[in-house]
Amino acid sequence: MEDAEQLMPRYLRFIRGVIDTNDLPLNVSREILQGSKTIDSIRAASVKKILSELAKMAKKNAEKYATFWKEFGQVIKEGPGEDLPNKEALAKLMLFSTTETGSEEQTVSLANYVGRMKEKQDKIYYITAESFAAAKNSPHLEVFRKKGIEVLLMAERVDEWLTNSLTEFDGKSLQSVAKGDLDLGELADEGEKKAQEETDKNFADLVERVKTALGDNVKDVRITHRLTDSPACLVVDDMDMSANLERMLKAAGQEVGGTKPIFEINPEHPMVMRLKDELDDDRFSDWSSILFDQALLAEGGQLEDPASYVKRLNTLLLQVA
Repeated sequence: MEDAEQLMPRYLRFIRGVIDTNDLPLNVSREILQGSKTIDSIRAASVKKILSELAKMAKKNAEKYATFWKEFGQVIKEGPGEDLPNKEALAKLMLFSTTETGSEEQTVSLANYVGRMKEKQDKIYYITAESFAAAKNSPHLEVFRKKGIEVLLMAERVDEWLTNSLTEFDGKSLQSVAKGDLDLGELADEGEKKAQEETDKNFADLVERVKTALGDNVKDVRITHRLTDSPACLVVDDMDMSANLERMLKAAGQEVGGTKPIFEINPEHPMVMRLKDELDDDRFSDWSSILFDQALLAEGGQLEDPASYVKRLNTLLLQVA
């Protein structure tokens, strides 16, 4: 049979071989396999054997496995969502690009990542994007680079579905750096936490003004603790669809609800400090909109009204010239 899904899951569709067995239940035309305990046993044993051989290859011949992963890695990544019993075995086979290597070549396993984790780190951090360059240069990584925390860089389409099904490894949960309110746990010392609380209080009025200026474009506005160089970024709640996945679904012609982002501003950036001192409501609104649009562009999004963005930017540039 060219396609025997009863004997092999779809994520192993590149496998070719012969299965020798005494008896197989067929349908009346004797062309299609019928489900049975025998078929289930053959399938389970075959998958286990294949994954075991791949694990041996990864351990004993890293160069050969790297060649295999380059060819079939994206297909293997479909596995955790389809084959729950073998999710852990599949996770051990996976390779990723990371901020540690800085290379687009996927060479780092989750075991490698866990072995290099900071002493008090309890999460595996990752980011998904439309391209490797967008992931590598994302502003969401700034605080992680500052603290030397490694982040998985995911830029393949299948990665969005992978992260929905593979939520933990070796007791460590996977956490998107672009979702939820950043909580580095014990990686942030008490001094940092107190300073963040004080900053939140000092910029509470600015946050409310920006929220009013942006209106329905945002779900919320808050002070960021993940940026060091950029003025602003967009994030979504933990349970919301990522912006990258939403763009992918729209491109595929699927209707999505349209998740409103959370707008985070960096209180230490000169542009945000200037915004805080701006008294003119119209200029304040224009500055807020420009910062929002720039944050959207930085994460790979597209502006709904590019002409208005250019007009606002040119007006403000002339004012400060």
